[in-house]
Amino acid sequence: MTTWHLTNVRPMGGAAATVSITGGRIAAIAPAAPPAGEPSEDGRGMLLLPGFVEGHTHLDKTTIHLPDWLVNAVGPRIEDKIDTEREWRARTGHDAGAASLALARAFLAAGTTRIRSHVDVDTVGGTRHVARVLETREAMRGLQEIQIVAFPQSGILARQGTERLLDAALAMGADIVGGLDPCAIERDPVRHLDIVFGLAERHGKPVDIHLHEPGTMGAFSLDLILERTRALGMEGKVVVSHAFCLGDIAERERDALLARMAQLGVAIATTAPASRPVPPVAACRAAGVTIFGGNDGIRDTWTPYGSPDMLERAMLIGLRNNFRRDDEVALAFDCVSAAGAQGCGFSDHGLLPGARADLVLVEARTLAEAVVARPVRRLVVSAGRVVARDGVLSA
Repeated sequence: MTTWHLTNVRPMGGAAATVSITGGRIAAIAPAAPPAGEPSEDGRGMLLLPGFVEGHTHLDKTTIHLPDWLVNAVGPRIEDKIDTEREWRARTGHDAGAASLALARAFLAAGTTRIRSHVDVDTVGGTRHVARVLETREAMRGLQEIQIVAFPQSGILARQGTERLLDAALAMGADIVGGLDPCAIERDPVRHLDIVFGLAERHGKPVDIHLHEPGTMGAFSLDLILERTRALGMEGKVVVSHAFCLGDIAERERDALLARMAQLGVAIATTAPASRPVPPVAACRAAGVTIFGGNDGIRDTWTPYGSPDMLERAMLIGLRNNFRRDDEVALAFDCVSAAGAQGCGFSDHGLLPGARADLVLVEARTLAEAVVARPVRRLVVSAGRVVARDGVLSA
């Protein structure tokens, strides 16, 4: 196997080093120069970061690839957004394949080598969106790892046939069973969780549940999710996305839930939106709960905002959590790096021998500067292969 070397780089802002790469993995990180005659590239003293992890997005929904701006007139409720999106996709014939491929490539150019994407399954679109994102996953194989959550965005119980479609999506190759607001949307939390966890048991898959519910309602649903996780022995296999209720209940109640989440290995995916209460990153980490970050939707019918740049998302997580010190900003970056890999189950992540060689070079003096300034990605390496330079994908 060919070995090549990335020289004169500063891993996480530390001392200059050479990273040796063999067979798509990091073979060594050492201060010494590489052996004469072996292929190498000069990192020019730039900051070296591990490949970024997008832990919660919707590749299938984006309009980022379309030539025209989508004029957004959606209503304020979640139900309004769900109905508007379903109607728009049916009316326009929105192609989840073209959308997901364009967004995945944009993520890769900006240094994201691993993605968890929730993909809609419902009685209008069937499993069509999952099929198209599976094609994107195959097209990006070897360049980017993509996990697919079979996600019932329109709910399960009110739309007869959705459970069967979710079952089919998992059989097609979706990696994770999704769920949605057991009380607020489904209005029957026990039945909803019966179906979601039943599918997970049947297919041997983990679970990732959107929980937008506020306050005591959300805490009640979270309590049921934790109890189901314990009863079924699914420790370490459940993620709760958003978990807004953890930013919206008394601290004592929050800490009791966090303690149980830590014991059961239930992780949190946060997008740190400005408009909603959010689970506090510092408190979650202090309790031993893995909390990681994602963009949610990017320029779709739900929102005109978002960018396939995980340094920007880290900055927004830091801002939303009032992180000001450099060591606090490092916690925000960890949400789109090591914690993201841990929470999603992406193996062999990081800047250490034996890890997959997913590397990002930026011109910044420190990690905090990289998060705040979000400089151009001068070099992106995925599985040992240079895939982008100066923010542009290689041909």
